[in-house]
Amino acid sequence: MSEVRHFQQSALQFQPYAGEPVDRAAICRLIGPTDSQTMGAGLARFDGVSIEWTVLYDELIVVLEGHFRLRLADRVIDAAPGDVIWVPERTPLAYEGEKATVFYALYPVDWQARNA
Repeated sequence: MSEVRHFQQSALQFQPYAGEPVDRAAICRLIGPTDSQTMGAGLARFDGVSIEWTVLYDELIVVLEGHFRLRLADRVIDAAPGDVIWVPERTPLAYEGEKATVFYALYPVDWQARNA
């Protein structure tokens, strides 16, 4: 079992996401399969990009700053800081935003192994 962890903002390290430059799309994975047997979590940033993806897990997104957009097949969700979005597994979508930072939690944490 993992111990309680404190992630200080000053120590967070963002990596490029989806092949985009880090100033346009970046991810900071906080909790992964080595930390938990059930859930994953992290932070993501989007600025002037559209990242298409079909989620292979249930995902909860909390908008922390900026303007975040979730583009779905039949609608677009425009979200502001404080808004929360629930995304069921197998949903095709596009993550978009303008200077947006979001927190995400996902289940199951081992979605990559399950879908290999």
